[in-house]
Amino acid sequence: MSNSNFLRNIPPVTRHLLIVNVALWLVAIVFYNFRHIDLNEMLGLHYFTNKDFNPAQFFTYMFLHDTSGIAHIFFNMFSLYIFGKILEQVMGSRRFLFYYLATGVGAALIQSAVIYFQITSLESQMSAAAINEVMVNGAAIIDQGMNYKDPFLGELNMLYNGYSVGASGAVFGILLAFGMFFPDAPLYLFFIPVPIKAKYMVIGYGLLELIFGVSGTLPGIGHFAHVGGLIVGLIIILIWKKKGTIRGGYY
Repeated sequence: MSNSNFLRNIPPVTRHLLIVNVALWLVAIVFYNFRHIDLNEMLGLHYFTNKDFNPAQFFTYMFLHDTSGIAHIFFNMFSLYIFGKILEQVMGSRRFLFYYLATGVGAALIQSAVIYFQITSLESQMSAAAINEVMVNGAAIIDQGMNYKDPFLGELNMLYNGYSVGASGAVFGILLAFGMFFPDAPLYLFFIPVPIKAKYMVIGYGLLELIFGVSGTLPGIGHFAHVGGLIVGLIIILIWKKKGTIRGGYY
């Protein structure tokens, strides 16, 4: 099968989302390495009081991925391909596109809200001078690939001056939808040879991400964005179900 036939066999919205994500990932790599322009920093989601924040970032962040390796974009696009093409056929292209974008934006909003409370909690335990240090010099320190040794300064700096990229929030929304439409479908994890029903995998992923987010396990990953994608996806599907927008024996 040729590459063109392979792409044509993917429903249009899923196909174009895959193309846009991969294309922007490649463009970001080229811009960073040859033009010294960091598209991820420009278009990734910053904290809403940061000088580099732009409301459009709630949308643009979900089309960008880590350019230092392939794992981030590979797993997101693999999940989008596997589950997205099925859901687009079930939902219809327009509804699927709305769902994808809404869960991505919703995930960003929820993550931003959580970061707000995290920052507020940290600042209540810090002096005004320490907070000002982060606001004035923190971004430059991160740009040099470093951070403060003091745990409070370091965490505040990452929350305030860091940024998020990736389609994971929308992908978790897609996983939630698949689990609700096909709850008993067998799924396999890479390291577990025994199939797991989709509904249990969704619940397990959600609980793990919530635990990781609350405990601070695996820092640098947007755990609350993942949880946000699940929550927003659940709300949308329950609304559709109540209105009878989506019919069939999927629940």
